[in-house]
Amino acid sequence: MPRFFPIPAAGGQRVSARIRIVSPGTLATIQDQGRFGYRRIGVPQSGVLHADLAWVANQLAENSVNTALIEFFFSGPTLHLEEGTVRLALTGDFSAELIRDKIKRTLKSWRTVTLEAGDTLQIGPVMSGKASYIAITGGLKLSPVMGSCSTYLRGGFGGLDGKKLLPDSILTVTQKTVESNPDHQLPRLSDLESLGLMQSASKVDLPNRIRVIMGPQDDYFTAAARHDFLTGTYKVSRESDRMGSRLEGPTLVHHPDKKPEIISDGIVPGAIQVPGSGTPIVLLADGPTVGGYPKIATVSSVDLPRLAVMPPGSQIRFEAITPEVAEALLLAHRKNLVELITTVEPLALTGIVDIEALYNTCLISGVIDALTMPTKSDPHENQQ
Repeated sequence: MPRFFPIPAAGGQRVSARIRIVSPGTLATIQDQGRFGYRRIGVPQSGVLHADLAWVANQLAENSVNTALIEFFFSGPTLHLEEGTVRLALTGDFSAELIRDKIKRTLKSWRTVTLEAGDTLQIGPVMSGKASYIAITGGLKLSPVMGSCSTYLRGGFGGLDGKKLLPDSILTVTQKTVESNPDHQLPRLSDLESLGLMQSASKVDLPNRIRVIMGPQDDYFTAAARHDFLTGTYKVSRESDRMGSRLEGPTLVHHPDKKPEIISDGIVPGAIQVPGSGTPIVLLADGPTVGGYPKIATVSSVDLPRLAVMPPGSQIRFEAITPEVAEALLLAHRKNLVELITTVEPLALTGIVDIEALYNTCLISGVIDALTMPTKSDPHENQQ
């Protein structure tokens, strides 16, 4: 997907920064787009589960598409900036609190936020439980393994020594010019649902349509099983993880003239394999590189990111499409993502007023510093 930087560059200074993880949140790891070219030796792709969300985060942070970032689920991390200045981009269905000089300010996601030394950023719960991302402008100082900084937990490599983020983990930011232009945001949040980046609360309990290409071994199943696969409703099991999404629903019966196993062959993220139990498993980023069970279908690339991050209990209904339709859908989707990024606009007010900066930029000729005046307590203050 092409890079697109909508925010004009402004003058800045070269800095390095250190971020300390106060609390890691849930399943927080360092991921990029994944490692490619090693499946032949049994190394999975790994990488972000929701490539679209990660792409938007890196675009907001003005990074290249493959810049490593933080992926988390359910609850977010708490970050403390020990030194330097850094800009973060937040994507996902959550809010956060920026703590600066003991003043708390509530922030929404789908924006950037610039941290100064001593600031703490607390990421709240993820409303949908789905994957969310924090991109750091300039990226992190990491050692690539086989061309990628993605964390592969089962293999114990990539990211931070192959581990999840832990309390007191240190993230060192790659040196980059920190621009003096304002933080920015995506203003048209209504577009996010249509692009599969968010889901409204009213639709959480409704089945999600997931488009698939049938095969390559759909002939290993009875006609009734193929019908049930496309007409039944499945739920994401609690046994799902980064390796695969296990589904609960109609049991798929193998054809009596076929065995429920095949000679192991290559397998990719999105493949839906069905073991002898008849329970479908959608393989994901950390899934195996070969498999010995027949694959009834493969999830289309345009819908795989949505499915990959669905929390347990989410409902799914499959719809068969052709490879040609799948390709057209993906190209149109990527075009829409680029158009979304063109709507990015500067934030008019960061919420923590820098009086000296206002004087220096000649935005005012004289003001009353309201922050130094005694006022009555307002429960809504410091919120945006």
